[in-house]
Amino acid sequence: MSRAGEPRLARRTLAALVTGLALAGCGAQVSGEVPVSTLTEAQRDSAIARGELPGSATVGRALTLSGRQSARIARLDTLPQ
Repeated sequence: MSRAGEPRLARRTLAALVTGLALAGCGAQVSGEVPVSTLTEAQRDSAIARGELPGSATVGRALTLSGRQSARIARLDTLPQ
């Protein structure tokens, strides 16, 4: 057997392998199997509010007001008609 065709075969095999791995990696991201984040929206907002980023105090105040409003709505829902 001639060795002249071996480099060409090796390159084709390597190209096929790289293409296969790239497609497999892209497929996992597109299918949505892996969640972007395991935190809920409220947990992410709370983490931002505790941070030192610009505007984090505003996020904290918004969470506080949202919590108060939710509690108020819950109280109003339990009032007798």
